[in-house]
Amino acid sequence: MSHCIDLTHQRFGRLVVEKRAQTVARNGNVCWLCRCDCGKRVVVEGYALRKGITRSCGCLRREVSRQNARRNERFIDAQGGALVNEHGIGYSSLIRSKRNHTGVIGVSFDKKTGTYIARLMYHGRYVLNRSTQSFDEAVELRRQAEQQYFKVKEMNN
Repeated sequence: MSHCIDLTHQRFGRLVVEKRAQTVARNGNVCWLCRCDCGKRVVVEGYALRKGITRSCGCLRREVSRQNARRNERFIDAQGGALVNEHGIGYSSLIRSKRNHTGVIGVSFDKKTGTYIARLMYHGRYVLNRSTQSFDEAVELRRQAEQQYFKVKEMNN
């Protein structure tokens, strides 16, 4: 066994090393199982931990990006521009795209899982994002969400 610095119980940014991972990096470096402050577990190469390259499971990057987006006026101005109508309903939730193969707006088929996914975005957030085995059930979920979040009349305009 090659020389290895034991990183167990050490903290690197938001990550605390729990134990050595069974996997080894392509270059032969030792990997470690770490728990992030957010609760997620990740396997990270020891070199990346020691050099400060990896400091979280990815939650830190998402938080920094979110904060930067809130401060960036050009980014804020671009949000909600031509992508939503005056009621805050995304056009993707109103208009059937060329890529839609199910024939129902907001219902798609996931080939990987073999399930239908019903989605509805309202005011920039998914208020419906569920998968089901049945096409009819996905259509019904979408219809119920439309009734709950906006009038059917708006859909036809």
